[in-house]
Amino acid sequence: MNSYDLSRKWFDWCFENPEKVKPIHSALYFFAIEHCNRLGWKEKFGLPTEMTKDAIGVKCWKAYIKAFNDLSDFGFFIIIERSKNQYSSNIIALSYNTKAHDKAHDKALDKALDKAIAKHTTKHTQSTRQSKPSINKQLTNKPFNSKQATPSIKKEVFDNVFLEQKEIDSLIVKYGETDTQKMFEKLSNYKTQEGKQYKSDYGAINNWVVKWLAKEKQTAQTPNLTPKTDTKEQANNQPTPKNYNVYSF
Repeated sequence: MNSYDLSRKWFDWCFENPEKVKPIHSALYFFAIEHCNRLGWKEKFGLPTEMTKDAIGVKCWKAYIKAFNDLSDFGFFIIIERSKNQYSSNIIALSYNTKAHDKAHDKALDKALDKAIAKHTTKHTQSTRQSKPSINKQLTNKPFNSKQATPSIKKEVFDNVFLEQKEIDSLIVKYGETDTQKMFEKLSNYKTQEGKQYKSDYGAINNWVVKWLAKEKQTAQTPNLTPKTDTKEQANNQPTPKNYNVYSF
């Protein structure tokens, strides 16, 4: 008796009876094999209920005892002595379940099982390969931002003055093409003379260049209050000087 032969017999039986087997059956049976192995492959051994439940992750005693009785009915557990309660051990012996198969049937079943496993593996591999291109993995938890996907491109609208197209359009709508060109020129001259650089030339225009333009317009529209004097008219209106140096003889 060894664990390989026992596991092979178990899965042969599972392959023949898929409607009967449940995960708890495999877990309980293989823990019993492990426990028997630790005890030096004793022919009869105790299987502690609580320890087994903890090992296979079963909390309900009714679910455990049902799976235990099923394995006995399936022919894999030989019950030597039943426990008196749920806190004592059942004395069992492991069985090859020899009543289930003969050698000729075992060979046929082995081939069928091997073929089924190989076929399943091939299908699974093909399915995985075909599905790989259709998987879109998220590279970041941050929400997608269209502005990040299309970086802005700035144009040189005047010497050393750079703006985006939407910024240029906005200025033209607000101030007209002529005044917009004046502001571009003003900012260009200032940056060249002062060696000044801005993170945003559009921001600089809206910050102080528009104010400069407003002052320039105000100055141009202010009338000159200094009166103009006509030199010729002023000369005619002046009184004729008296000649006191006229002598009569």
